[in-house]
Amino acid sequence: MAPSSRRNTLLSAAALAAASTTTAFAPPSSIGINKSIQQQQQHHPYPITANSRCITRGLCSTSDSTDTTDLVALSTNPSLNLTPEGYGFSSPIERILKSRGGLGYYRAKGSESVIDVMEGITSKDNKADVALVFDDDDKLLGLFTDADYIRLATERATTRSEEESATFIAAPVSNFITPASNLICVDSTDTASQAVAIMSINNIRHTILIEKCGPNNSYLEGSAVKGVISMQDVLRVIQGDERLSFDKLSKKFPGLANKPIEQMREEMKSQANMLASNPETAKKDIIRAVTLALSAGSVALFASQSSWLSSHAELAMVGIFILGYIGIIFEEVFEFNKAAVALLMSTGLWVTYADYYGDSNGVASETVLEQLKEQLAEVSDICFFLLAASTIVEVVDAHQGFKVVTNLITTKSKKGLFWTIGFLTFFLSAILNNLTVTIVMVSLLRKLVPNDDDRRLFGAMVVVAANAGGVWTPIGDVTTTMLWINNNLSTIPTVTELFLPSFVCLVASLFYLVNQVEEDSSLAESTLPPPSPLATRGVVVFWTGIASLLAVPIFNDLTGLPPYIAMLTGLGAIWTMTDIIHMGEEEEEGMKVPAALSKLDTSGILFFLGILMSIGVLDKSGLLKDLAIFLNDNLPSQDIIATVIGIASALIDNVPLVAATMGMYDLADYGTDDKLWQLIALCAGTGGSILVIGSASGVALMGLEKVDFLWYAKKVTLGASIGYFAGIATYLAQNAVLSGALLSGSVSP
Repeated sequence: MAPSSRRNTLLSAAALAAASTTTAFAPPSSIGINKSIQQQQQHHPYPITANSRCITRGLCSTSDSTDTTDLVALSTNPSLNLTPEGYGFSSPIERILKSRGGLGYYRAKGSESVIDVMEGITSKDNKADVALVFDDDDKLLGLFTDADYIRLATERATTRSEEESATFIAAPVSNFITPASNLICVDSTDTASQAVAIMSINNIRHTILIEKCGPNNSYLEGSAVKGVISMQDVLRVIQGDERLSFDKLSKKFPGLANKPIEQMREEMKSQANMLASNPETAKKDIIRAVTLALSAGSVALFASQSSWLSSHAELAMVGIFILGYIGIIFEEVFEFNKAAVALLMSTGLWVTYADYYGDSNGVASETVLEQLKEQLAEVSDICFFLLAASTIVEVVDAHQGFKVVTNLITTKSKKGLFWTIGFLTFFLSAILNNLTVTIVMVSLLRKLVPNDDDRRLFGAMVVVAANAGGVWTPIGDVTTTMLWINNNLSTIPTVTELFLPSFVCLVASLFYLVNQVEEDSSLAESTLPPPSPLATRGVVVFWTGIASLLAVPIFNDLTGLPPYIAMLTGLGAIWTMTDIIHMGEEEEEGMKVPAALSKLDTSGILFFLGILMSIGVLDKSGLLKDLAIFLNDNLPSQDIIATVIGIASALIDNVPLVAATMGMYDLADYGTDDKLWQLIALCAGTGGSILVIGSASGVALMGLEKVDFLWYAKKVTLGASIGYFAGIATYLAQNAVLSGALLSGSVSP
């Protein structure tokens, strides 16, 4: 037999065995099984047959007896083995059982408790990891494996109290076994190769050895069990035999030891060459080459302190910003992490501004350093706020606190849930800030919506609803808060005059987006436990977390300190409280704040930092102010200016845009609650929903649910735009009615 054929046989055997080991609890569909078999049969033309059933009840379906599939015999021809007949893949199955020592199972009675059986399996004297369960008449009832224990633990997780949970462990083990009628067996005539194939196709890790199997390797009632064989037992014998045989052959034929390795290396080189000729690989190579060239050119340009940078600093900053945003937008194409791109973009912009912009002489001035500190302080406020809010939400989730909300949501209609979550988010973001609400609602969606694609669409809807809901109260959105603090807006007119436009923006967007929701049974089949009372600890943690979030604006008003201080105070309070609740409970370490902190998406926070630092330097340099002045000089009306500012906020952070607008127009000319300020608040708040990078909520969604720019643009941008313009039209019509323009226009002079 040629070395390559022998190697293909062994590699395929190892691959087949690995597939069995790693997917023991993943239920394959019949399509997946047939595809796998077809691929294997290309190398193994010696078929045997067995029923494609799963040993684990409830984890995969059981096929009919007529639904048989060609299995792949790893080696039915002795000449294909490195080992002599009776060893390696041709080892008799009884030799494998003998080599492991013992029978391979713990013998248990059906009346024994689960905890006693688990103790028996794990005892030092036992050399097994499963239990065969018999009745009082020594009739085999079934098999208890780790898969059965996982099923038990899953059911136990739905209990309402610790006492009820303990009843599962104390229950008879016969309640949780895989029935004997579902078992797959091998008999004394089978070999190691057939055992591996049977376990692989049936996606199991253990099989029972009896004198003679029934049809399709089924267990015949009353058959005497000789032992239990695991995949690990079979592979240990095969690999040991192969290694010894190969060592002997290497001594007999000195050149043999290196030939398979050398041939494999050559084949790997050939495969690499074929891969390089693939168009997709060629595209990636071009991207890498262009990226390398741009990186090298940028480093060389900065290192040389070229005079071109000093005379074209504004152009260089705009170029860096555009390239950075391209890298973020096409993250999936370039395969660059957006956090890394954002950090590099911010660094490049600040270096260019500090060393080459205006009158700079190649070294950052004291003024620039002060500006950098100011910007970092502003960005840190938001990052610490995000860190604290995310941690509080994670702790509440760990204590199942969101059951308070999820127990109330019983609809199995995806479209009904879509509207429910949308309205809930809209009103919550009016009393909380939209960033916090987005974090909370996305955490809820992970409980309510099992499908990843559906959850991304629901998450995008949350961004639209949160941004719309944050507009009509002074504490809901940062731009409205800015205008409120600066006395451009007051509380009552903001609520009464911006509520309707914001609500119309939400409804119009949701009417479009809900058409992408396809009704199916996924909510009914969700793994979410049925509604059940929440433990007292969970209730306390939930309301403490909600109080911490709601107290932020109150704390800010009473103390004058920034919101992130209030959020960190809330985090400290819930941290202390959970430490007290779980004092001395080492098994509950996962319920405490340190465990929640370890789960946070640090790269998402760094992405947030990079984006805001980049926008900040554009603001400090005056480029954003120049943009605002350009709009004022070239657009015919303030309504259009506000609309364009809202569209621009989809790409550029709305905080510096609104700040620049506030600097352009004087309060003496445009007083408190003027139409200009209200329209800017509406446009800047809702316009950020048009692109996923246009708002803090969108950026948070990118980190929480791994939503990329292009997906959002394809699925959501049009719907968000419809809502944006509907909201503006509603505000202009409402303002015209309130100001009497429509009435006066309808009366003859």
